[in-house]
Amino acid sequence: MIWNPGAETLSRKELTALQLERLRTTLQWASERIAFYREALAAARVTPESIRSLDDLQRIPFTVKAHLREHYPFGLFAVPLAQVSRIHASSGTRGKPTVVGYTKNDLQVWREVMARSLAAAGAEPGQLIQIAYGYGLFTGGLGFHDAAEYMGLTVVPASSGNTLRQIMLLQDFRPQGLACTPSFALHIGESMREQGVDASTLGLRYGLFGAEPWTEELRHKIEAVLFLTAVDFYGLSEIIGPGVAVECAEVRSGLHINEDHFLPEIVDTAGKALPPGTEGELVLTTLTKEALPAFRYRTGDVTSLNPEPCKCGRTTVRMARIKGRTDDMLIIKGVNVYPSQVEAALLAVEDLAPHYQLVVDRTHGFPNLEVHVEPAERVAQRWGRFDPTHPEVAALRHKVGDRLRAALALNPEIVIEAPRTIPRSEGKAVRVIERK
Repeated sequence: MIWNPGAETLSRKELTALQLERLRTTLQWASERIAFYREALAAARVTPESIRSLDDLQRIPFTVKAHLREHYPFGLFAVPLAQVSRIHASSGTRGKPTVVGYTKNDLQVWREVMARSLAAAGAEPGQLIQIAYGYGLFTGGLGFHDAAEYMGLTVVPASSGNTLRQIMLLQDFRPQGLACTPSFALHIGESMREQGVDASTLGLRYGLFGAEPWTEELRHKIEAVLFLTAVDFYGLSEIIGPGVAVECAEVRSGLHINEDHFLPEIVDTAGKALPPGTEGELVLTTLTKEALPAFRYRTGDVTSLNPEPCKCGRTTVRMARIKGRTDDMLIIKGVNVYPSQVEAALLAVEDLAPHYQLVVDRTHGFPNLEVHVEPAERVAQRWGRFDPTHPEVAALRHKVGDRLRAALALNPEIVIEAPRTIPRSEGKAVRVIERK
């Protein structure tokens, strides 16, 4: 289902003209109201009139997360607080949180792009959706909630955590959709299996999973335990929250970016623009945001763009699934690797459970990597009482090591943990632990 055919199936010529018009309008809006942008644009000699084509976008300076922190909390807002209808913020785990604001019109845009995401995943008016993202300052819960009500869904606002209650609601309310992080979806499905609940009888049709990088291998694991179509989506609070891009359930070959609201680029580490199909850092420019416009925001997310129209009928550019973040890339003995690449290799080992943690030890100069994994349930049952010195444990350790060496040229220390000792996630999974 295409929620807004008029916007999602525009010709490239029509879309480019709309983007250029909205880019100029947003530049005028920001330069008049935000001192930071007024000074940055003046220094770059950029005015709305000087932007004659989208190629001129590269003349505009980048915005980075540090800029939001330097102007904490409201210094980059383009409207007074009296005109801000809602405030969201990041967790602030790496310093001051990034604070974002929404006018009434911004909230309506958010509902619209999220309604497109829900429809692309398979949601239809009149159905139920269980939202197991956190509510509050995190954009996930309320972002899904408002859009679901807007498009005519019945919302079960379960919020994150409390796995047993999530399962009870799925059994009793029988929603067609589930929205949560992929790691939490897997945990819910595995917990159902342990309790003897047959997930195939629940009537789930689709799941919208995001807020953390995940792989095709994890998609298959989730679909196997929840009996639904697992759809990836993408967003970030600095741009709007969830709703920037989503896969279509029909094809699931890249995430459709809502280009009439968000203008995408791919750049290399030096900030140079890269052509379609080339992997690099995703950069986004907002085209309709009022409270917090953002020009050429460096997301830190690694992906590529495909401008070819999709078989589903949408003509918007598609971004590949997020490979990782530029600041999450691990350099282990000269090998560059993202946690998602390790995940893909590990989930291909059938004797492992789909849970892992990477421990990066930086206490002795050059970093060392430990990969902590668990045996699959059927393997653990065959072993009986877990004994780390058992020959079969050693054999599994060697098997995992061989897999990582073949797939990624990595030679980390493999640690086989006892079953169910690696923490399960009821929100965002903590995949990497650093010892410094």
